[in-house]
Amino acid sequence: MTAPTAKDPKEITGRHVFAMTASAFALIIGVNFWMAYQAVSTFPGLEVKNSYVASQSFDARRKAQQALNWTADARIAGDLLTLSITGPDGAPATPASLTALLGRTTSAADDQTPDFAATPDGYTANVDVAKGLWTLRIKAKAQDGTAFEQRLTLRVP
Repeated sequence: MTAPTAKDPKEITGRHVFAMTASAFALIIGVNFWMAYQAVSTFPGLEVKNSYVASQSFDARRKAQQALNWTADARIAGDLLTLSITGPDGAPATPASLTALLGRTTSAADDQTPDFAATPDGYTANVDVAKGLWTLRIKAKAQDGTAFEQRLTLRVP
């Protein structure tokens, strides 16, 4: 018969298992809290104040915009944003008013309002952009007051 030996220092005990399990759950919970904080802190805000009220006139506004038969196209080359809005005949449309918001989809920190200058083919504006995806939200009004809204995704190489 052999005498009992001392505990092996590499033996996994219940305390070790508990510590590993608690550490894993603490890491998962910590990452979840960090991701939730990042999501809330970078949320740019609401699209509309009351979605129900906005939905009541959506179809009428959409039909009026489609009746304009305008097409919008934008591109960024360097620091120059070029926007063209064409009418049904392919000629540049001349909106009564034009505003736009250029920004990232994930954060409002880089949002900027381009100051467009009219050109024979459309509009240009100097912008400060970095590589990646950008969103251009156009709001224009036709001469008859019909609203034209378009969201374009732009890629800056």
